[in-house]
Amino acid sequence: MANDPDMFQKHYNDYIKEIEERKEQGLSPKPIDGADLTSAIIAQIKDSGSEHREDSLKFFIYNTLPGTTSAAGVKAKFLKEIILGESVVEEIKPDFAFELLSHMKGGPSIEVLLDLALGDDENIANKAAEVLKTQVFLYDADMARLEAAFKAGNTVAKDLLESYAKAEFFTKLPDVEEEIEIVTFIAGTGDISTDLLSPGADAHSRSDRELHGQCIFEHNKDMQRELSALKEEHPDKRVMLIAEKGTMGVGSSRMSGVNNVALWTGVQASPYVPFINIAPIIAGTNGISPIFLTTVGVTGGIGIDLQNWVKKKDADGNTVVDADGEPVLEQAYSVETGTVLTINTKEKKLYKNGEVVKDISAALTPQKVEFIKAGGSYAVVFGKKLQTFAAKTLGTDAPTVFAPSKEISHEGQGLTAVEKIFNKNAVGTTPGKTLHAGSDVRVEVNIVGSQDTTGLMTSQELEAMAATTISPIVDGAYQSGCHTASVWDKKAQANIPKLMKFMNDFGLITARDPKGDYHAMTDVIHKVLNDITIDDWAIIIGGDSHTRMSKGVAFGADSGTVALALATGEASMPIPESVKVTFKGEMKSYMDFRDVVHATQQQMLKQFGGENVFQGRVIEVHIGTLTADQAFTFTDWTAEMKAKASICISEDDTLIESLEIAKSRIQIMIDKGMDNKGAVLQGLIDKANKRIEEIRSGEKPALTPDSSAKYYAEVVVDLDVISEPMIADPDVNNADVSKRYTHDTIRPLSYYGGEKKVDLGFIGSCMVHKGDMKILAQMLKNIESQKGKVEFNAPLVVAPPTYNIVDELKAEGDWEVLQKYSGFEFNDEAPKGEARTKYENMLYLERPGCNLCMGNQEKAEPGDTVMATSTRLFQGRVVKDSNEKKGESLLSSTPVVVMSTLLGRTPRLDEYEAAVEGIDLTKFKPSGKLLVK
Repeated sequence: MANDPDMFQKHYNDYIKEIEERKEQGLSPKPIDGADLTSAIIAQIKDSGSEHREDSLKFFIYNTLPGTTSAAGVKAKFLKEIILGESVVEEIKPDFAFELLSHMKGGPSIEVLLDLALGDDENIANKAAEVLKTQVFLYDADMARLEAAFKAGNTVAKDLLESYAKAEFFTKLPDVEEEIEIVTFIAGTGDISTDLLSPGADAHSRSDRELHGQCIFEHNKDMQRELSALKEEHPDKRVMLIAEKGTMGVGSSRMSGVNNVALWTGVQASPYVPFINIAPIIAGTNGISPIFLTTVGVTGGIGIDLQNWVKKKDADGNTVVDADGEPVLEQAYSVETGTVLTINTKEKKLYKNGEVVKDISAALTPQKVEFIKAGGSYAVVFGKKLQTFAAKTLGTDAPTVFAPSKEISHEGQGLTAVEKIFNKNAVGTTPGKTLHAGSDVRVEVNIVGSQDTTGLMTSQELEAMAATTISPIVDGAYQSGCHTASVWDKKAQANIPKLMKFMNDFGLITARDPKGDYHAMTDVIHKVLNDITIDDWAIIIGGDSHTRMSKGVAFGADSGTVALALATGEASMPIPESVKVTFKGEMKSYMDFRDVVHATQQQMLKQFGGENVFQGRVIEVHIGTLTADQAFTFTDWTAEMKAKASICISEDDTLIESLEIAKSRIQIMIDKGMDNKGAVLQGLIDKANKRIEEIRSGEKPALTPDSSAKYYAEVVVDLDVISEPMIADPDVNNADVSKRYTHDTIRPLSYYGGEKKVDLGFIGSCMVHKGDMKILAQMLKNIESQKGKVEFNAPLVVAPPTYNIVDELKAEGDWEVLQKYSGFEFNDEAPKGEARTKYENMLYLERPGCNLCMGNQEKAEPGDTVMATSTRLFQGRVVKDSNEKKGESLLSSTPVVVMSTLLGRTPRLDEYEAAVEGIDLTKFKPSGKLLVK
């Protein structure tokens, strides 16, 4: 079939048809990733009489994806034929064939280059070696070939190893420009969510970069035209996208957001690879969200904390506040759209009109400058690994080429919990040296998670870096199906099975079985990762900002960093500073732990005069007595606190209980048939048993910080003052645009006076656990008992986070209660084929997964006021604006959501208390133990 001319013609004709369809959308031909189409194109190149030969040459040279795509394998093989003279193509001479191979980055191209470099033709071997000296994406099999050839006396192999040992692949790259002229573009005022740059509703198109690029600024064509005009007006300058009076990239890492910014404002990575741009320049008055900043580094971009608005001070140096007690800001320097600035990369300063306006050293650390020079962080990570291998093989010491990792150690100072974890998992650091916050560390990763709307990009990144299998040092990895759980539409049907097969083949446990042997599991990824994390000393990397486990320390990451963790089992980052959170007092009996979470943020902001001390740091929360499910409510919300991560400090018995729960849930996955040939899930149970035994025996108690550890700040949450439910309000009508949609406006229930109309309620997402579903069931029974019937005055959408929860609720009788009052119940045998756009005043039992929280499939009706247990209140995420009214998503506890939908408005405190009477809400009593070592 591979050589069937008719089949070749069909593949090509289908592609031409697709090109015509894309033209109608204003799109270029889609980049080619398949072997069959590439083979068809090559056949037409070889046929001198083919009417399609000229177009085929263009497709082959400029439109075929590199890495380990099946297209790359066919392309590399044909280029090898040309170099060896087995095929002659006038337009592709051997030297040009070598150039094309050099842009293919890894996988098949490296295999071909090694074949040629280690072959018998000396001239070809030397040319191949020169190309190989520029490559860094070599894997174990490639290195093994080089090592074997070197030991066999091959001089080309020796020459290659010597070049790698000197890191010439890096040192011979051009230096970063000393001066980069930029022109500013204000993308928005206030915090800018990654939804603005890559809307969740367009998640299905993320792997089609040109198509996805059309959704930037949420499809605002006026803004897109303004940006294009600015580029035309300043062709010699780079555009810097800015969040004025806010933080850029809050909400998620979203590689697709950075990809879109790079596509519109960046630099083309290779002339032979379409729509892959790098080196965007992004800024915010309050900097860049930590996980989004990591994504910028992946692409060799620059992220700047402008601080162009500062707190106004009076004559005595005190902060001036407004009538609401908020600090008054004044402009230190203007960055309005069209402002010309200069980045000086040597002085590490930002200039305006020849004057320094900001020191930007933090944006241009030695490591970040290396990422810029190399075109992204991957090349540096792989380059260091390659250099180490070469020096070891040659038996020499590798010269210092890369900026040495910063190692900060304070004599006599204890370690925070995150410092302990990083020291345990660090590789390549000075032996015996204890490292503190600020140190640059390479760490081994234990657990990796990939979610379904970014997973396609992760698979592309893995192909681009020529990875074919998961690193053996990763304990376990999971590919979810939660973000596309609500609607099994044509987009999901086209994308998700392909993703699951790729990830399953790569070595991940997948929510859907490519063979169809086990039931599709659309469980929320964070819940699954929380279960499969079986060590409080673990490091977890996940493709979502809510990768924040209540065991170990977890970091949300872009799809590229996830790919890197899967391929290498490592991640690199500075050890973050920590903020210690402890509790005093006692919870009121009618309060939910969600109220404690919101109050923590409120009290922190009050204690520190409006400064968010959590931003960019690890929150070390001494939660002590809450098991992993309940504690996750706190760690999950830390993404909205703008923290980099969170760590839960637990009592020994509590941690053991959490690990036993995790074991039981992993066993359910095994019983479903989800384990793979490597018995990864069984291995996690074995590790959990070992950890439990270590705790019980006293050999290694639950992780605690040292009593002499140093924190950036310490926050004490007073439970006594939390007297009523707390609500995070998007404050959509605040006169100060920068104060809208920030997650920082936390209000008591009484603020609304029982009068705010609620159009829809949502109970679901990663912020709820089994207890929330039981609370819902009990409240419905209470209302029926008190009023004689249950009547909804607003729709209530319920999406349990996992199937395990549904199964347990069925076993305990609570699901039957929910069914009694529901007007819709999900059916796995006939999942919804399209998103719901209208809601009736009834209870909807939706399929486990993200549902409304993600906003890529289901949404509330435009202009609705939504009361939700969710995590996201960003504009347009859960609900869009209508022509008449701004949509708003208020975030609260499950009981508040239930009452809001029963009443069709926010409840009064007396109504709320009556409804929860006798219900076992999430109790929390702070640990009476000193949780330090």
